[in-house]
Amino acid sequence: MLNDLISDALTRIRNASMRRLETTTLLYSKVVEATVGILVAKGYVESCNIVEDGNKKFINVVLKYDDHGDSVINELKRVSKPGRRVYKGKDDIKRFKNGYGTIIVSTSKGVLSNEDAHKAGVGGEVLCTVW
Repeated sequence: MLNDLISDALTRIRNASMRRLETTTLLYSKVVEATVGILVAKGYVESCNIVEDGNKKFINVVLKYDDHGDSVINELKRVSKPGRRVYKGKDDIKRFKNGYGTIIVSTSKGVLSNEDAHKAGVGGEVLCTVW
């Protein structure tokens, strides 16, 4: 059984982009759906849709590449892991990679990007970083 769906989803996206695949399929959870939604909103991923297969749900993700065929995602890294949770306050999540990157944070107001969490004035568990 799979324990950490977020790191599994990030690994599937990372592996698919290294192989230059157009799409990849992720296991469904609400947190994974919110995380991929932030990746779509920030422009790291082209699009995503939820597919139901019987009583199981999956998320199909369409990856995004630049004009040279390189992946838009340079680095996709899981920060908070099941063995070691990482929490940041609202002042610690202002910027990442001088504004070029994004921190995805699980807050009391939902899964937010670092900019949205700072505007809302909340901190939380740092799920992953992407740039």
